[in-house]
Amino acid sequence: MKRLIATLLIAAGLVGLAAAVLYSGAFDIAADAPHAALTYRILETARNRSIAVRARDIKVPALDGAQQVANGAQDYAEMCTDCHLAPGQPDSELRNGLYPTPPKLTERIDATPGEMFWVIKHGIKLTAMPAWGPTHSDERIWDIVAFLQKLPDLTLEQYQALAGANHDRQHLHHHDDERESHAHAGYPLDDIRGAQIHR
Repeated sequence: MKRLIATLLIAAGLVGLAAAVLYSGAFDIAADAPHAALTYRILETARNRSIAVRARDIKVPALDGAQQVANGAQDYAEMCTDCHLAPGQPDSELRNGLYPTPPKLTERIDATPGEMFWVIKHGIKLTAMPAWGPTHSDERIWDIVAFLQKLPDLTLEQYQALAGANHDRQHLHHHDDERESHAHAGYPLDDIRGAQIHR
């Protein structure tokens, strides 16, 4: 019984100490003040496990359609490059000011297609990653995921052709009922079929 009381007192003391630290403003919330290593590890583990658990039962559709990839490329160019970059883009002013730093999706990352879909749809709290689910259909999000499987293998020229870099930007952000075919002249969509799908 004494041990239980001692344990409860210690727990109450720790909770009180944590509350005092938080209320005092000692925790620096600034984006240019990185977390302590232990804090970062705890938050990273919590994030990764949360995503993995919620994404594990997602049924991944076929992601090798050339038109899927082309559609996803245009949404990526419109919505994602400021944070996650594009071929030939070494960095961005916005990305430099974010903490944690968004992953560079021009390189392979340790995430399954299902996890990518979940993150794009639901976003991540306390980061700059928004939830695109309220404004984008599942089909449209899967198109972006399909493109992400190809992105690390694309050259700058292939990316520009897929993303419509030479087209008016107003045509890139399209609604689900206004999707156009973007088989750009001089760039057969079949050329991207050879890029490896990463699962």
